[in-house]
Amino acid sequence: MYPSYLSLGFKEVERRGRELFDRLKSCDICPRNCLVDRLSGKRGICRSDHRLMVSSYNLHFGEEPPISGWRGSGTIFLTNCPLRCKFCQNYPISQLGNGKVYEVEELSEMMLYLQRRRAHNINFVTPTHYLPHILLALSMAMKRGFKIPIVYNTSGYEKVEILRYLDGVVDIYLPDAKYSDNEFAKRLSLAYDYPEVNRLALKEMAKQVGNLKLGEDGVAIRGLIIRHLVLPNNVENSKGVLNMIKEEIGTWVTISLMSQYFPTFRALSDNMVNRKITNEEYEEVVKYMESLGFKNGWVQPI
Repeated sequence: MYPSYLSLGFKEVERRGRELFDRLKSCDICPRNCLVDRLSGKRGICRSDHRLMVSSYNLHFGEEPPISGWRGSGTIFLTNCPLRCKFCQNYPISQLGNGKVYEVEELSEMMLYLQRRRAHNINFVTPTHYLPHILLALSMAMKRGFKIPIVYNTSGYEKVEILRYLDGVVDIYLPDAKYSDNEFAKRLSLAYDYPEVNRLALKEMAKQVGNLKLGEDGVAIRGLIIRHLVLPNNVENSKGVLNMIKEEIGTWVTISLMSQYFPTFRALSDNMVNRKITNEEYEEVVKYMESLGFKNGWVQPI
């Protein structure tokens, strides 16, 4: 049955959501394992307590073509993030806490509203720390006829144990693969363990949904798209990421190799990343990707 969560049924989706919500008592939802009691209002590295915060929701046409399609992706931007990326282009949302508190019932209403607007999918951006709320909202929406696929649009900093709650729920994974170098991950995102955590997460996502599958209209119905943003002065890091993907998953996977980096937020004061990438840097990564045998995906103009 498609989407996959229809086969699970709303009761199982709700059960998983409640189980995850209980874990907020000593939160271990993301790899930070802060173990703070979010249910009593405490906050860990993601700066989120038990309350759901959403920055915005609307049809979005700027994603990869099979995600946006021609009617748009029903994108819900969630507030806060477990990472601390110096260069985050959404930093007012991810790090400055811009957003509004909503009830879980209101999140389910957003999903149904975007479905009524004929969105191809519901695209949760930076969802990890609000997974309990998302699953509970999905269960509520299912009771009212919700039936479009879920896109899990993530930084790629995920625990395999938690991703398994999404097996049979998420049809389309859209993770980042940011770093192959631990020191870069620490310097730029305060996450020294990102490369290993990301490697295991990507393998689990690939196991769950496999390669990208499109409908007759060219819109994604299931599968994995891995994003990598090329950073200035980091060509070797990009090559390392591509090597990891080839070795751990394979060259069949769909890659979105992004060139739109620009310095913002705290990147402006770091001389490693305080400029745009050059044509030469991006082209070197493109050629390396091709030399490894990757054939599915997208490259971008500078």
